[in-house]
Amino acid sequence: MNMILLVALGGAVGSIARYLMASSIQTATGWEFPIGTVLVNILGCFLMGILYVLIVARHDPRHDLRALLMVGVMGGFTTFSSFSLETVTLAMNGNYMSATLNVVISVAACLTGTVLGVALARIT
Repeated sequence: MNMILLVALGGAVGSIARYLMASSIQTATGWEFPIGTVLVNILGCFLMGILYVLIVARHDPRHDLRALLMVGVMGGFTTFSSFSLETVTLAMNGNYMSATLNVVISVAACLTGTVLGVALARIT
């Protein structure tokens, strides 16, 4: 139960941080292109890489910090960071086909899912 609370707390912090950062950048630039979201995703992926080395890729991984920071905060900040870490980990382990397949399927399926969701919502 403690791990669930850590994930929940971290998720709340990450979601608030994403909202504040992305909306501030978007407002400051005034761009139509979602630059705020793109920059949040890039920062989230960068931070996920750092957290992976500091928390998971150790002889004594910290499961509590992983739950709070990686799953919670970073998951709330951007799930793109999880996708990126999983893809990079597959590639680092020599599973290049799986890494490529993860990118292709995730991007294509997520875009398709969004299009279908929009279409369905417009029908109802």
